[in-house]
Amino acid sequence: MNHAGSGRREPPSDPGPGSAGEHLLQCAYGTKDRALRFYRDQMLDHLNDDMITFVGRTELAFIATADGGGECDSSLRAGPPGFLHVLDERRIAYPEYRGNGVVASLGNISENPHVGLLMMDFVEDVIGLHVNGRARIVEDADLRAEWPGLPAGFERGRIPERWVVVDVEEAYVHCRKHIPRMQVVPRKRDWGTDDVPRKGGDYFGVRARQDATAR
Repeated sequence: MNHAGSGRREPPSDPGPGSAGEHLLQCAYGTKDRALRFYRDQMLDHLNDDMITFVGRTELAFIATADGGGECDSSLRAGPPGFLHVLDERRIAYPEYRGNGVVASLGNISENPHVGLLMMDFVEDVIGLHVNGRARIVEDADLRAEWPGLPAGFERGRIPERWVVVDVEEAYVHCRKHIPRMQVVPRKRDWGTDDVPRKGGDYFGVRARQDATAR
């Protein structure tokens, strides 16, 4: 059996976008030409007008971060259209609200600024947008002083404690081939509650089992 690493060709000295690992495996798996077409035809180092429009109507995004040692975390951010705020073609800001106090994503960003955002439309166009870049944490008052056009009226009265500002390095499509289509339904949430049952905070029974063990 031929393994991926055996007999592989070295990638070109200037392979363009993507990581060294991508380029090595493209050579090993014979996908280099396809990858180069994708880089050429679909990848930008900024947001074009269509991407800016998409971000402006996005209601859901997945956030990928890693700490200084490379340990990874993924999280979800959601809100009304416009909660992801395009500052300009090279910068996106999203708000951070009061949460469980762990601040896993922000903790990772404080050690390692590299982040990946995946914005998804499951309902209308069934398409996604990847944005990779470098992030920094900015307090709400400081960012508003610099960008007075930030949203002021927030859903359910939530006020951001701080923002994450992402400098765009890569922006590219996530094709719809394997994205499920979903439907918007009426929803009721106990927004802002700290009551564990109402917010589903022990849905997986971790605390209940620990309490039972401690007895």
